[in-house]
Amino acid sequence: MSVSEQPGRTEERVFLVVVDESPEMRNALRYACRRAKRTGGRVAMLYVMDPPEGQQWGAVVDLMRQEARQQAEDVVARHADAAATLTGQPPTIHIREGKSRDELLKLIAEDRSISVLVLGSASSGEGPGPLVTALTGKLGGQLRIPLTIVPGALTEAEIDAIS
Repeated sequence: MSVSEQPGRTEERVFLVVVDESPEMRNALRYACRRAKRTGGRVAMLYVMDPPEGQQWGAVVDLMRQEARQQAEDVVARHADAAATLTGQPPTIHIREGKSRDELLKLIAEDRSISVLVLGSASSGEGPGPLVTALTGKLGGQLRIPLTIVPGALTEAEIDAIS
C-alpha cells in the first residue's frame, strides 16, 4: 500500500501561482491561497526572470542578472507575505531565469507535489494574457495538472465567495 492509499492520509495539494506585477495575478494568488487554506494545502509561487540580453560583456551581464534577481526577490517577498497572511503558512518560492511558459512547464514536470496551476486572466480587452493563451491552446496537452483560470475582473469579495 502506497502512502497515498493509506486510510486517513491524503496528499497535500499544492496550488502554483506565476508571480508578476499584473493586477490579475493578485486575483489568482488570492484564489489559490483561499483554496489552499480550505483544503489543507499549500501555495507555491513561481517568478521567471527574463535572461539578460547581450553575452559579450560578462561583468555587465552578471550585474544585470544580480539586479534582476534582487528585483525578483523583492516582488516575490511582497506577494509571499500576502500569501502567508491568507494561508497561515509561508509559500514555497521558485525563482527561475528563462521564458515564462518554458520554465513553468519544466517546474510542473519536475515538482510532482504541484497539483493545481492557478492563473489570472486579464480584465482588459487585450485577451486573457500570454500564459493563459498558451496553456489553453497548443501547450495545454503538456500539463499534467488541472488549470484554474481566475477572471481578472473579479472583486476580492467575489473571489472569496467562490474559493
